[in-house]
Amino acid sequence: MAGQLYTTQTQRVGKIKGEMLMHAIPKLTLDVACTHFTMDEDMGDTIIYGRWVPTGGTTGAVANNIDPSNTWSATASAHEVQDGQTPTAEGITRKDITVQIKEYSCLYMYTKKAAKLYEDKLPPAMKKMAGQRMGLVTEMIKNGAFRGSTNKMYAGGTSRATVDETISDNLVSRIIRAFSNNRADFLTEIISPSQNYDTSAVEASYLFFAHTDLQHDIEQLPGYTPVAKYGNMKPVHPMELGAKGRLRFILSPEFQTVADAGAAVGSTGLKSTSSSNVDVYPCMVFAEEAAGDIALRGTKSLEVIDLPPSQTDKNDPTGQRGYIGACFWSAAFVQNDGWLLVVEVGATSL
Repeated sequence: MAGQLYTTQTQRVGKIKGEMLMHAIPKLTLDVACTHFTMDEDMGDTIIYGRWVPTGGTTGAVANNIDPSNTWSATASAHEVQDGQTPTAEGITRKDITVQIKEYSCLYMYTKKAAKLYEDKLPPAMKKMAGQRMGLVTEMIKNGAFRGSTNKMYAGGTSRATVDETISDNLVSRIIRAFSNNRADFLTEIISPSQNYDTSAVEASYLFFAHTDLQHDIEQLPGYTPVAKYGNMKPVHPMELGAKGRLRFILSPEFQTVADAGAAVGSTGLKSTSSSNVDVYPCMVFAEEAAGDIALRGTKSLEVIDLPPSQTDKNDPTGQRGYIGACFWSAAFVQNDGWLLVVEVGATSL
């Protein structure tokens, strides 16, 4: 039977028993970029959100980093009123976004003997591990949904297979231009310089989420400002690295890399797992109201499962097994493709 049995791991009895040491804790970041929604119970598993399409826009797919559902088209001459003439009445178009909420869970098992005789206390450790594990699951739910945005940009190429550059000054300008053309609002406000020595102002910005492997390349950008030099020291997240122009960078080791998926390494100097093709790093850039997540009302936090071996029933009449776990209901979705940009880049090989 799978689970934590008394004999699962060799114990330390007979040797000096040291303290349990720190283990790696997931780095969770994407929550700060989301609009948070809830849905009531007993309402089904699907919710449909909608937004109005501006006059002249359409519900078509993103092309050349322009979302047609963000496009306004109006001319003065078309709105000129002729004497005695009533303007032609029009309707408005709604774009629907369908979201299905799902349940996620994890479960650990330990035996009565392990609970009574094993040298380390298992239930508290399992509870902590379950909470951290499910926190990472929430990050991966968001990561998977947001990387599915149809709004894409590539460093040095026009597809993942042609990526042969890392983040650059030109790429930053292209990102900001794309958001401006989609009429995107900033996620953060201006930070003014302070009276402290060597501080800088930081512009109202979009949030750029990237893998920690890109720290070196981001820090080499001309005009880059590290968090330590923010005028009023207001990072939006502990993992925020710094800012460049209208972008503020938040890094995490949890974002997946696509190994050997880019162009041939050649003389690019970029990292490669096999030394043949460039490893590709999908990054995500968010404007205001770009993405959302959803939870059942009243169950935003984890529901902890704690069934000690002392709870007996017909399936375990002698109380041989205990269980620790957690579960929650969640979904994440892109609210507006024009305001969420997936940027695929390489990282310098160090």
